[in-house]
Amino acid sequence: MPVVTRRNVALQPGMLHAALLDRLTRASGKSPESATARDLYDALSLAVREELTLRWLATQRRAAMGGVKRVCYLSLEFLPGRSLLNALHSLEDGLVHEARAALKAMGHDLEDIAAQEVDPGLGNGGLGRLAACFLDSLATLHFPATGYGIRYDYGIFTQVLDGEGGQREVASSWLRLRNVWEAPRGNARYLVRFGGRSVAAEGAGPADPHRWVDTQDVYAIGFDQLVPGNRGPTVNHLRLWSGRAVNPFHIDAFNAGDYHAAVREQVEAKNLSRVLYPDDSTPQGRELRLRQQYFFVSASLQDMLANHLGEGRALAALPEALAIQLNDTHPTLAIPELMRLLVDEHGIAWEEALRITRQTFAYTNHTLLPEALETWPVHLIERLLPRHLEIIYLVNRDFLLEVAARHPQDHGRQRELSLITEDGERRVRMAHLAVVGSHRVNGVARLHSELMRRQVFAGFAGLYPERFVNVTNGIAVRRWLKQSNPGLAALLTERLGHAWENDLEEIGRLAGVEQDAEFRRRFRAIKLANKRHLAEEVLRRTGVALDVDSMFDVQVKRIHEYKRQLLNLLYVVSRYLRLRDDPSADLVPRSVMFAGKAAPGYAAAKAVIKLINHVARTVNGDPAVRGRLRVAFLPDYDVSLAQRIIPAADLSQQISTAGMEASGTGNMKLALNGALTIGTLDGANVEIREHVGAQNLFIFGLTADEAAARRAAGYRPQAELDANPGLKRVLEVIESGFFGADSAEEARSLVRRLLADGEPYLVLADFAAYARAQGEADALYLDPEGWTRKAVASTVGMGYFSSDRSIREYAERIWGIVPVI
Repeated sequence: MPVVTRRNVALQPGMLHAALLDRLTRASGKSPESATARDLYDALSLAVREELTLRWLATQRRAAMGGVKRVCYLSLEFLPGRSLLNALHSLEDGLVHEARAALKAMGHDLEDIAAQEVDPGLGNGGLGRLAACFLDSLATLHFPATGYGIRYDYGIFTQVLDGEGGQREVASSWLRLRNVWEAPRGNARYLVRFGGRSVAAEGAGPADPHRWVDTQDVYAIGFDQLVPGNRGPTVNHLRLWSGRAVNPFHIDAFNAGDYHAAVREQVEAKNLSRVLYPDDSTPQGRELRLRQQYFFVSASLQDMLANHLGEGRALAALPEALAIQLNDTHPTLAIPELMRLLVDEHGIAWEEALRITRQTFAYTNHTLLPEALETWPVHLIERLLPRHLEIIYLVNRDFLLEVAARHPQDHGRQRELSLITEDGERRVRMAHLAVVGSHRVNGVARLHSELMRRQVFAGFAGLYPERFVNVTNGIAVRRWLKQSNPGLAALLTERLGHAWENDLEEIGRLAGVEQDAEFRRRFRAIKLANKRHLAEEVLRRTGVALDVDSMFDVQVKRIHEYKRQLLNLLYVVSRYLRLRDDPSADLVPRSVMFAGKAAPGYAAAKAVIKLINHVARTVNGDPAVRGRLRVAFLPDYDVSLAQRIIPAADLSQQISTAGMEASGTGNMKLALNGALTIGTLDGANVEIREHVGAQNLFIFGLTADEAAARRAAGYRPQAELDANPGLKRVLEVIESGFFGADSAEEARSLVRRLLADGEPYLVLADFAAYARAQGEADALYLDPEGWTRKAVASTVGMGYFSSDRSIREYAERIWGIVPVI
């Protein structure tokens, strides 16, 4: 079996400089003297990618020759971050030093050259970043795997702030220059069909093979990006699909002067891979989202079956060859699509096709919010995917017969569990389809999995208790510590060696090191250096100067009401008012930072961003609080910006309404890098508290059960206001237009939402407890040694929260796969 060794790799020690010069002259046609920073970036990236390609080919050979089971990870989002430094670190640290020396000899800095790379616009937040962490861990642990998604031309939007501090969306231009990290795969081209009608042979039943005819067809073209493991031979790949027309140009229409008609098919095909999450506030946007979801799962499944059959394997053995993971409900159409391929294209009997499908798929649920559990109108699926609707009906029929057999005459249970909701407009419940069509369903934190079983999928858990498992999320320590925080990584390596990079639980061997004064001193110096770097970035991006001796208080995540950026902002305003009232108040100087994007159609979230920026403008311009409080909103949050913010944070805001956050991974990244958490007992915060110690976090607020009880009793926010004069004043000041008369109505709208009876996010109910926890953080920060002790304990206690551990649990509990080296 071929194994990658130093005899057959392109980059041997000491050869990177020569390889860089070779790619610079041969691929770019430039000399070192005439090369731009971008030319050097391209040349270095090509040299590194060629090494990865050799290792990828060897990985593919090992998997094919071994006849092993592979993972196929379907996700509408991937958020990988920049590739060059990740690849250099993954191959070996010596290459990083060689690259730095080679570029220095040419008068350039490695970090400046790496900054030429634009973050890939393939994801939005935690869902996409988790998928990228999992691909990293799969390769590091030597599991053969392929990620599948969409190659978005413009990705998620670039966030800019208008003159009033509001979010404006601009098309991302991440592909405007050559992307040297991707490789077009001409052999990975598949026909994807829409519309038409489903036709059965005379006398055939609905479960018999059908023909799908009169369709509108597009091509899906594959582009691969390589995913290296850390310090090992395994390199997997992420395959992304781009839409192309079958007939891209109609010359007859062009010659007739109808230039739009000449290219209409190409435009419509490319729209499938233009942007992530098209605004679904219009019928056209909703239809495009459904088309996107089917487009990428159809192409991916055709690719999987082509590879499977090409290796001479039988379709009946598909569950022993492939484990297909659905990352949330977006890829759920893969279930009826695989059924269609097996029954209609390959003639497999319905019952056998259903067995194969169910044993092949597993589903990860990422939300407890009912509005986030996707449903699609029956009429829309019927028009775009008529055969798939027939298959969904048949799966539902079989499932409801099973329910009726177990619970005779319980028609209410059947309505509750049906794949089709009959309440008003008939819609397909995608989460129900994912549960029924999969052999395993997992939550992503222990609390989330418990609530999923007890609430969201209670009926299904009663039918199939063995189907539901938990796999708590984790993060890729290579990206989020080794690369993001080199100072802390070096300190850990000095004490532990390099083993922690591939086994984060190794840092548990440092338990008790928080009592080591010298370790604390060095830890504190590293944090201060990181804060200086971030302060420079904040000044460059926003013009806001931060005091690096102040507490860096950060909340960086997607803007959503349940994540409660508004709770944080209410406290900022209360703190500001207190400082104005009493400039001598014993309050720790703070620099409060927000970052995150709001969905284009989410008006309330966008109003929160505008209010944050109005508050920031007022606070930062007020000499009465200068040196005591600063506020900054950092626009266009992405992986690269996160890698600047997270190592510099002192306080990590994880303040979602208990019972609403599935897990969170930002909480893990920040805690690992030595930020103390202020948060609710929500998502993975519960488990973080267990591992780092309750004494090392600032926990506040209602629990999930208490929050549910408060809603059931009839939550009245006005009562909270009546009991808290300080909070009442905060809302009055916001409503008055003090922070911007030109947007006072938007601010008043947010206040009205907070005061509405039954307000679902319980912002005001948790405010008093939140303010007390903030006071505890203030008191501790006045004791630098005490703060550092807890920060070190937080880092050392985070060994459990590695995506490597998560992937090992998926492999054991869900996929049934083994490493291949």
